[in-house]
Amino acid sequence: MKTSYLAEAPQRAEIDASKGPVLLEFGANWCGHCMAAQPPLEQAFAGAGSVTHYKVEDGPGRPLGRSFRVKLWPTFIFLLDGEEKARVVRPLRAEELSVGFAQIDP
Repeated sequence: MKTSYLAEAPQRAEIDASKGPVLLEFGANWCGHCMAAQPPLEQAFAGAGSVTHYKVEDGPGRPLGRSFRVKLWPTFIFLLDGEEKARVVRPLRAEELSVGFAQIDP
């Protein structure tokens, strides 16, 4: 599990071509909602060792977030072989995220 949002984001084509389970997390390091979501994410991520996690800094002019129509932070997008299977926005409990992980990492 990644701990900081990174300004360098993968290209959309790279995400679309990815194989296996991927979690895209969009947010910002200074975002209070994003910070509040980290403990539930850590709990839910504990059993998802094979999931590739991209923690992407989002904001105006950031093409990856716009391509996924991200409106609120944090937004978690669960993908399997490049296809979106689930989306969770501003989770407060690990159970909310566990539902997404179950869709991509059975």
